[in-house]
Amino acid sequence: MKWKRSERLVDMTRHLLDCPHELIPLTFFSERYQSAKSSISEDLTIVNETFKEKGTGKLMTVTGAAGGVKFIPQMDEQAIRETISLLMEELGQSDRLLPGGYLFMADLLGNPKIMDRVGKVFASAFAETEIDAIMTVATKGIPIAHAIARHMNVPVVIVRRDSKVTEGSTVTINYVSGSSRRIQTMVLSKRSMPSGQKVLLTDDFMKAGGTMAGMKNLLEEFDCELAGIAVLVEAAHHTDVLVEEYLSLVKLCEVNEKDRTIELNEGNYFLKGGN
Repeated sequence: MKWKRSERLVDMTRHLLDCPHELIPLTFFSERYQSAKSSISEDLTIVNETFKEKGTGKLMTVTGAAGGVKFIPQMDEQAIRETISLLMEELGQSDRLLPGGYLFMADLLGNPKIMDRVGKVFASAFAETEIDAIMTVATKGIPIAHAIARHMNVPVVIVRRDSKVTEGSTVTINYVSGSSRRIQTMVLSKRSMPSGQKVLLTDDFMKAGGTMAGMKNLLEEFDCELAGIAVLVEAAHHTDVLVEEYLSLVKLCEVNEKDRTIELNEGNYFLKGGN
């Protein structure tokens, strides 16, 4: 049965949104809808124009025998700033203060809508970067890693603090925590990541960058390459940061436990050319 154009457009849009950064041959759509490639190209032009107008992303065309079309999720600057403002509004609430000056963030990290927006913000920043995997340390960075991975269509690699029997043989490294200067341990299963991967590191909070530096060292053990660093919240730095060229959405400038106030600013996302 031949598909109507309206039906093709709906199904084509759904398929592209479900398969970001995946090269889809025009023959796939042509055979799926029993339509000529010229008609498919016209449909894709309509979808692309709509994506761009609504700030959803863009379609990238790859020519040649092995060519096709690829959907690249992207957010425009206004939507990114709105996401950052939302995070600052939520994180600035005084009831988030915990003893020791820590912020309660579990509800934000567990909110699928907010995390989806955060993932797309970072995916927009690294849209033109070749990335094979997203790496984070268990446990709070996992929702962010999965959110980014969803929009980049790559796997998530989770580093743990101790080894598990179910993970088989592992690689273990020691690293120095940037804030406490304590020696800590990172463990990753040898089956988690092939060598030669280009990896984006992410976490929910970064103080001095010790955890990120540790993951960077772990990449070297797997003969993998650092592709970038994405941080939800960074602390205002009074000492040297152990990593460079990272992107953050929010900066925690000061916490006053006595007055129960939290001072936040935008992170370096736009300063570092995140969009």
